[in-house]
Amino acid sequence: MSATLVSLRIRNLALVEDLLWEIPTGCVAITGETGAGKSIILGAVKLLVGERGEKSLIRSGAESCSVEGVFDLPPDSPVHAILEEGGAEPCEDGRLLIRRTLTLSTAGRQFANGSPCTLALLRQVGDLLVDLHGPHDHQSLFSRDQQLFVLDAFAGCDKLRLDFAIARREYLHLTTEKARLSEEGGAIAREVDLLTHQIAEIESASLLPDEEDPLLVRHKAAANNHRIVELCANLSALLEGEDSPLVDHIAAGSRLAREMQRLDSQASPIAEAIGALHESTTEISRSLEHYSASLESDPAVLAGIESRLDLLQTIKRKYGITINDAIVFGVTATERLAALRNREVRTADLDHAIPAAEKTLRAIGEGLTRSRTAAVPTLSKLVKSHLADLGFVHAGFSIGLESLSDCSPQGFEHVEFLFAPNVGEPERPLRAIASSGEISRVMLALKSSLAAKDSVPILIFDEIDANVGGEIGAKVGAKMKELGTSHQVLCITHLPQVAAAASSQFVVTKEAAGERTRTDLIRASGDAREQEIARMLGGQSSTARKHAHTLLAG
Repeated sequence: MSATLVSLRIRNLALVEDLLWEIPTGCVAITGETGAGKSIILGAVKLLVGERGEKSLIRSGAESCSVEGVFDLPPDSPVHAILEEGGAEPCEDGRLLIRRTLTLSTAGRQFANGSPCTLALLRQVGDLLVDLHGPHDHQSLFSRDQQLFVLDAFAGCDKLRLDFAIARREYLHLTTEKARLSEEGGAIAREVDLLTHQIAEIESASLLPDEEDPLLVRHKAAANNHRIVELCANLSALLEGEDSPLVDHIAAGSRLAREMQRLDSQASPIAEAIGALHESTTEISRSLEHYSASLESDPAVLAGIESRLDLLQTIKRKYGITINDAIVFGVTATERLAALRNREVRTADLDHAIPAAEKTLRAIGEGLTRSRTAAVPTLSKLVKSHLADLGFVHAGFSIGLESLSDCSPQGFEHVEFLFAPNVGEPERPLRAIASSGEISRVMLALKSSLAAKDSVPILIFDEIDANVGGEIGAKVGAKMKELGTSHQVLCITHLPQVAAAASSQFVVTKEAAGERTRTDLIRASGDAREQEIARMLGGQSSTARKHAHTLLAG
């Protein structure tokens, strides 16, 4: 026996006020009157494995409810790694404690070994520990995808199936990318041409940041060169002309002021001011000479400036409000052009990658097909054997593989489970079988066939034996008991034959105390178990008790 559910503690969940259930191994039957609350037990387990809980589950009058489950895990259980990755405390002595609480005032909380955790973590753990089968779960067998999962589990090719899904996803990604690049090819070529022209135009302009304002200043000066030359000449004549030059007058004044300073020190400020004026006038004269000499009187210079300004205006009109904007546009265009040319390289890479990915996909898919084909006769024979144990002695069962024109995420074929419950009838797809009792037994036959390979250790059947009875019920019970030798099986049942075949039995009771109703769970053994089996048979008559005794004697 691998992992087991050791105990279940329920507080204030629906009709359960406080319940501690210590659960044995093997096949455990859970029985009781209709409406007693058997579904509450199943609901508690569902909470432990991550199913969402509604606040309506909280017992009337209580503020909160809680469910605790203790699992016994072997050292090599993959659950340990999931707990570690989820940040939960490690299991002590192989015991995993899961706790869920629901409250009226706040959001629910969940814990693994005392560490807060997510519902997603509980679902991961639950998928590895518990397999739940309700009254309608057998309908999943109508799905071809589910049938393929069953075949793959038996064939032991789950990893191959995963590898195929990964390889297919990679192949589709590559082909989708190639198709998109091909569709965009014409537009990309046109964009490459446009970007190439734009970049060349901007680069040939040899733009400099903030060059326009100085050019405008030079243009204004060059355009007014003739008038500026006239003004320079007039100023020069005023300052140093032949007729009464200003410089000479100020120089003479400076000499007179210095003489006054020698005669009277109080004239020093006047002498200094006139001296400074003389120096300034002399400096102005020199500056005017230099400025006049620097004037660009060549018409070609003005033409060159105007040509450059015209070019800058054209660039700004096409690529931005300012010259700096145009420079940024050129950088961005260069980067975009490089990216587009990389797409051309990527297209060439895809031309090599796609055939390689297709070859890998086909190789894995063919391996998957071989594994499935090899497993079909063995699984068909085994299911027929279990069906015979369940009363279908002459039933037909086979598995058909149908090749697909194009691969699905599951491989290169569909599967179809075919079943004929009676001799002489043609086999038909399971979805064409109307009887839920027949489908339930097919489900049980498949679970029995997969038992040795099924890694999920705890199986819970919620009235999967509905619509069968009599001798068939006894055979279903025997099959459940057989499953209990390799799994922990919890079976909620109304069938006395199934309950009697279980290795242990618990009875769900409901009783009113004052104005409240409470549900409890009691282990039935000895006389009490015989009495419960008799109730399930229809009463406590001596005939029912005798029949119950016979069933339990096995």
